[in-house]
Amino acid sequence: MVETKNDLRAFLASLYRIAVETAHPAAFLPRLLPSLPKGRVIILAAGKAAGSMTEVAENYYLDELSIPAERLRGVAVARHGYGRPTRVISMVEAGHPVPDAAGLKAAERALELADGATADDLVLVLMSGGASANWIAPAEGVSFADKQAVTRALLRSGAHIGEINTVRKHLSRIKGGRLARHARPASLVTIAISDVPGDDPAVIGSGPTVPDPSTLAEARAIVAKYRLDLPPAVINALNDTANESPKPNDPAFAGSRFVLAARPADSLKAAEAAVRAAGYDCISLGPDVEGEAREVARAHAGMARTLRAQGKRAVIVSGGELTVTMRGKGLGGPNQEYALALVEALAGMPGVAAIAGDTDGTDGGGGNATDPAGAIVDGNSATRARALGLDPAAFLANNDSTGFFSKMGDLLEPGPTYTNVNDFRAIVVEKP
Repeated sequence: MVETKNDLRAFLASLYRIAVETAHPAAFLPRLLPSLPKGRVIILAAGKAAGSMTEVAENYYLDELSIPAERLRGVAVARHGYGRPTRVISMVEAGHPVPDAAGLKAAERALELADGATADDLVLVLMSGGASANWIAPAEGVSFADKQAVTRALLRSGAHIGEINTVRKHLSRIKGGRLARHARPASLVTIAISDVPGDDPAVIGSGPTVPDPSTLAEARAIVAKYRLDLPPAVINALNDTANESPKPNDPAFAGSRFVLAARPADSLKAAEAAVRAAGYDCISLGPDVEGEAREVARAHAGMARTLRAQGKRAVIVSGGELTVTMRGKGLGGPNQEYALALVEALAGMPGVAAIAGDTDGTDGGGGNATDPAGAIVDGNSATRARALGLDPAAFLANNDSTGFFSKMGDLLEPGPTYTNVNDFRAIVVEKP
C-alpha cells in the first residue's frame, strides 16, 4: 500500500516510466518492419523517436536479415539531444519546436533520396511526434525565416496540434502527403508513433505520406481565428491554389501502406494496469484530453476532491495534449502549467499527489534536450511554496511554471526518452 508523500511521488514516477517504456521502439518495431525489396531499403525518419526507430531498424536489416550495408540508405532527423548512434543511416539533430537550418537540410536530403528511389526500392518512413518541426521544406516563395515566424506565432496562439499542422501542411513541400509524391514509383511503407489525440495519420508529423483532408481555406480560417500576424509571403502562399495538398484520390498513395505502431492509448493502458495492480480504482479520462492546461487542471482537481470526499482510493489518469495561451514572459510548457494550476487546486489535501509529464522527456521550455518533462505536486505544495516565499498564482499569471518548480525542487527531469506518445498525467487519491 502507498502511504507517505514520498511513496505517492515514487508511485507516480513509476507510472510515468511504464507509459514511456511501453512506447519505446525496441518494444514493438522489429515485428512491424517490412521484408526486403529487390533493391534498396531507403529509411527516412523524422521526429523525437527518429534516432531510436532508425537504430532498431538498422539492427534488424543489418543483423537479423544480414543485408549488405550498401543496400541500406537514408537520413534520420530528431530534435537536438535525441540522436542515436546509427551505423549506416545519417543522423541529424535539428531544432524543435522552432525549426533550424539542420532541419531544413535534413528535409532536402530526404526529398533527394525519395526522388532517387526506383520501382525495386522500398522507401521506409519512420514517423514520430516532432517531425513537423524537424522536416522543413518551405513552399515556393516562403523563406525559412517566414516558416520560423509562423511556428512561433502558432505556438503562442493556443491553437491545438491539429490546427497548427493544418497551417504547416499548406506551407510545405514535404508535409501533407507531398513526400509520397517524391517516393514514387518505389514501394512506400510508413510506420508511425502517434503523439496526437485521435491518432490521425494526417496529423502525426503533419502527414507527409498520407492524403491530407484539410484545405487552404481551413488554414486561412485558423490564421483568422487566432488573429495571427504573419509575413506577407505566408499570406500569399495560403492564397495560392498551387499549395493545396494532395487528397485521397491522388495516385501518389496507390499501394502505399501506413502502420500505426504505438499510440497514447497503449501507454495509458499499461499505466492503468499498474494502477489496478497496486490496489487502486482507476478512473481513466482517455488518451485524447485537450484544452487549456490550467482549466483542465482545475477540472481534474475537482474530480480528485470528489473522490476524496467519497473516501475512495483511486488514481485519475489521462493523456492527450494540452495547450498554453502565453500571456506572461515565463518559461514552461503545458504539463508544468497543468501541475502549477494544481498547486492551489489541490491545496490542503494530504494523501493526494499528481504528476504531469511529456513522454518525450521535455515539456516546452527553451527547446533544449535538458528541459524538464513536467512536474510532481501534492496537497502540501501550496504550503511549502509559501514557506519559500513563492506565490503560485503569480507564477501562473506569468506562465513561469519552470521557474516555480525549479525553486520547489519538483521538476520531472528524465532526459530524452527517444519516443513520444504525448502527455501522461495521473492524480493519486488516498483515503482520508
